[in-house]
Amino acid sequence: MTHEDEAPDREILTWSGFGDATRALSRAITRDGFAPEVVVAIARGGLLPAGAIAYGLGVKSCGALNVEFYTGIGTVLEAPALLPPDLDLGYLPGKRVLLVDDVADSGRTLALAVQMLMDAGAQVRSVCIYTKPGSIASPDYSWRETDRWIDFPWSARGTVVEEDAGVSPDEASA
Repeated sequence: MTHEDEAPDREILTWSGFGDATRALSRAITRDGFAPEVVVAIARGGLLPAGAIAYGLGVKSCGALNVEFYTGIGTVLEAPALLPPDLDLGYLPGKRVLLVDDVADSGRTLALAVQMLMDAGAQVRSVCIYTKPGSIASPDYSWRETDRWIDFPWSARGTVVEEDAGVSPDEASA
């Protein structure tokens, strides 16, 4: 569940809302008849949603693509960059792969990851909890659309080092 009255400029996803979102997305994927053999997360934001959706779908084969694009609130690199360790793409030809991320914001990371998996010979569908209206790539499945900054329960508080030092997440990413 979100609490829009708490921060009008932000979409706030609670842990309970996260559970509702991933269960709803798992049901939508199942109803659609797509039965992934592998779930691939776009790390880091897609790791928790990918795990929850993999459990919801009963999929045990999971992997991750490590992609960096956002360096803070509203600050990005020129282009998404792949980071080590690499996903074993040799396992994917002919496999039904569900690619998972937390948000399709610009869509550039999603587009890069979908193309990379397709180039590896996978049959790819994508899912994001949120999609932004300006995204250049739309996931096959999305729970909600918003144009606001999203506070996810796993990242909204920043790192424990920042928190213990009294640095707010907004200050840390500035």
